[in-house]
Amino acid sequence: MTRLIVAAGGGGDAVAAAMLHAALYGDEGPAVILTYAWDRLLVDPVPGPRGADDFTGLQPLTPAVWKVPAEARPIAPAGSTLPRLAAELSHTLALIDPRHGAEGVVRQLEELITHLRPTSIDLLDVGGDVLARGDEPTLKSPLADSLTLAACGQVNAPIRLLIAGPGLDGELSHEDLRNQLGALVHTFTAEDTEPISAILEWHPSEATGMLAATARGVRGTCEVRDAGLPIPLTDESPTVHEVDLDEALSRNELARAIMSTTTLADVEALSREICGFSEIDYERDKALRLKMQQPTTLDFESVLRRLAEFEAAARSHGVTHTTFRHLTEVLNLNGSQRDDLRRLLIHSRPEQYAAPLWRIA
Repeated sequence: MTRLIVAAGGGGDAVAAAMLHAALYGDEGPAVILTYAWDRLLVDPVPGPRGADDFTGLQPLTPAVWKVPAEARPIAPAGSTLPRLAAELSHTLALIDPRHGAEGVVRQLEELITHLRPTSIDLLDVGGDVLARGDEPTLKSPLADSLTLAACGQVNAPIRLLIAGPGLDGELSHEDLRNQLGALVHTFTAEDTEPISAILEWHPSEATGMLAATARGVRGTCEVRDAGLPIPLTDESPTVHEVDLDEALSRNELARAIMSTTTLADVEALSREICGFSEIDYERDKALRLKMQQPTTLDFESVLRRLAEFEAAARSHGVTHTTFRHLTEVLNLNGSQRDDLRRLLIHSRPEQYAAPLWRIA
């Protein structure tokens, strides 16, 4: 018996998939989690998603699908969290390679389904931006979710679309999503987070981090991303809802437009046309800025002084929590200093650690 879970946006969605499997299918064997290798720039300084040619040590599952084992390594200068995830999860991680557009992802899905004959297939999105039309002013990263939705909509197999943590990615609010959410499938609890607790100590996903924090009872407002988006942490945050996949596809204009694409460049072009941007362009621009940026030294007294300034400003806006990824950016540190910053703050002020978030003093 094998469950297939497709992590719609990659990154933290793959971690959330492990938590979902534990909550819904925990008494069964490991799942196969199909996910992008697409990490933010603090992990992978190369813009965009990684393909199979960007790794060494991948293992073939089918002609078009590769397994990412713990021994795999991204080829420098690229980075990836997937090998470490593979080492810490009991599940099989399989790579979504988007270089051949939606048609390529369809082929990967069809081969994997034929090979595995899975008991069920879940398409999981944390936050719910897979339900975007494409013209929302708050939309930041529709490409990956739309691509997996477009592919899943063409596969001749029953696929259940699940939205975990509606509104937690800061792109569509829970109010925007409320009327689209279907039946409540599950509400995550603190117990459900146990299989990924160690992973959340190092993985930089903000949305999945907030999902786990709210499952543990954290409530308030969390400031995230480089733009400082405020995300409400409510009783709805740790929920999982089912959504009709065909209805999501009929709503998502970008997903419909890219269904016959054969290259990632075609997907990007249609994203620019429909949404007005491609998030890979944003990553390209940010990567150039980061190359020119002079990182601040991780000096204890200086960090605490600048942290106090940030916390004072955050409190004035009603913010109660933030992520270590956001703190790394607002303190003008580089991605390699995130873990050191985290250890420093938790050691000096353990009472402010609301795992895996930081509570504003």
